[in-house]
Amino acid sequence: MINLCFHGIGAPPHGVPTAEAAYWIGADTFRRVLDLVGERPDVRLSFDDGNSSDVDVALPELADRGRTAEFFVIAGRLGEPGSLSADDVRGLRAAGMGVGSHGMHHRVWRRLSRAEQHEELVVARDLLQDVLGEPVRTAACPLGRYDRGTLTALRRLRYDRVYTSDRALARPGTWRQARFSLRAHDTADDVATWLRHGDRYTTRLADSARTFVKGLR
Repeated sequence: MINLCFHGIGAPPHGVPTAEAAYWIGADTFRRVLDLVGERPDVRLSFDDGNSSDVDVALPELADRGRTAEFFVIAGRLGEPGSLSADDVRGLRAAGMGVGSHGMHHRVWRRLSRAEQHEELVVARDLLQDVLGEPVRTAACPLGRYDRGTLTALRRLRYDRVYTSDRALARPGTWRQARFSLRAHDTADDVATWLRHGDRYTTRLADSARTFVKGLR
């Protein structure tokens, strides 16, 4: 199966960091991708960062197609201009979408101090749980980066599933889920190529080996 990850949809608002703006795609491209994947059960959709385009653009398009997705929210940005509000997050959940944690400050989770790790993996989740009034059981590693220490901490904290951005195939039901993150220059044709990624046994084998090694670092 393939997990597709979106960030911002449309033109990046003023003030979006350059590194994040590189992951914003046009609304037309987004719609073409949704039409391309249709109702395929082997394609899962997710959104990182908690940008306001999640509700302004993505949610109506998903609803029109009867698709669901998981939204990974940066808890420390709740209510900031250009980001989701607490009511937005509750609205996503009420619409049948999943909500997971993307940490507190969008910083890489590798090699954090004990206090920083607690803030990113525990405090951020607690904040989202307070907003939703229910457990938050999934997380997505900021910038897709992780190491053995990150994965160990996430397991210890009993996250049910963790998402990365390894541009590799994912196996249904596994705890660590690789994703293909769309970037500003990606097109629906590029996604069509990714959807054919799993047709080759050698590619699937290489993906498994690469992600396994990353988890040992």
